[in-house]
Amino acid sequence: MTLPLNAHGLGEPSVWVLNCLDGLSDEHTARGGVMPKALDLACGGGRHSRALLAAGYEVLAVDKDTTALAQCPEGAQTQMLDLEGSVWPLSDCRFDLVLVTHYLWRPHFLALLDCVAPGGYLLYETFMVGNEAFGSPKNPAFLLRSEELLDLCRPGFEVLRFEQGVRKNPGPALVQRILAQRKPSLAIQSAHVVSARNGKEKS
Repeated sequence: MTLPLNAHGLGEPSVWVLNCLDGLSDEHTARGGVMPKALDLACGGGRHSRALLAAGYEVLAVDKDTTALAQCPEGAQTQMLDLEGSVWPLSDCRFDLVLVTHYLWRPHFLALLDCVAPGGYLLYETFMVGNEAFGSPKNPAFLLRSEELLDLCRPGFEVLRFEQGVRKNPGPALVQRILAQRKPSLAIQSAHVVSARNGKEKS
């Protein structure tokens, strides 16, 4: 995948994210010319919005920082939203792909999963516990626990790729990342209720 020159010095997109997008390209080509819709959540200056546009997505780039949003690439729709308020602002939206990197806000995680359309994909990469040894973030509120993405996604998603461990580039960090496809007919909240109930029955 060839990306436009990043004139704003916003950093390169995650190689892992690019590899996942390449793996999904054939499926989206088979959609008969219908452009898939992607959400770039907490997008910052849009380094991954560029990758999504290059991969053929219609992109909604969302962040609370208007200065960062102003640097997003032409072609992406941008929206300033408070993603950490009491009300989830994207409750009526569904996307073929939801992409999140370097961001975690647990209170709205299930609502975020519900933004993935049935049959759509979640692509998530962020820091995990142990990253304190490498740098920020250090606050456990912003660090995934071991295999936490697996636990959150398994009830309503099929996990296609999962990794956790030390990332060497662009700088050393301890990260966790997942590519998962939403099951076609199971509501996210219901899936977690059933999963919790089954867990209690087994114990």
